[in-house]
Amino acid sequence: MISKKEVQHIAKLARLGLEKKEIEEMRKELSLILDYFNLLKEVNVSGIEPSFYFAEELKEITASDLMREDHVEKSKKVKKLLDSVPETKEGFVKVKTIL
Repeated sequence: MISKKEVQHIAKLARLGLEKKEIEEMRKELSLILDYFNLLKEVNVSGIEPSFYFAEELKEITASDLMREDHVEKSKKVKKLLDSVPETKEGFVKVKTIL
């Protein structure tokens, strides 16, 4: 099982403030994760060829083919809100200056 000191070090790297109770919970959870990775190390993958990203087979497709044009539609809620306020400017609610 992972030690409290290791959990505290990981928490410090992640800039997490953990209480004593949380440290113990994290010990258990991180240990389970590490045990799972150790289990995966034992899997026999000999004879299995690595898989590749699907685009390797589709060499004619470019990034621009996979992208779509962005467009913004005003929602009915926004329109209803803007219709209900006393004053708007360029599609925004206009309010008094607050300093």
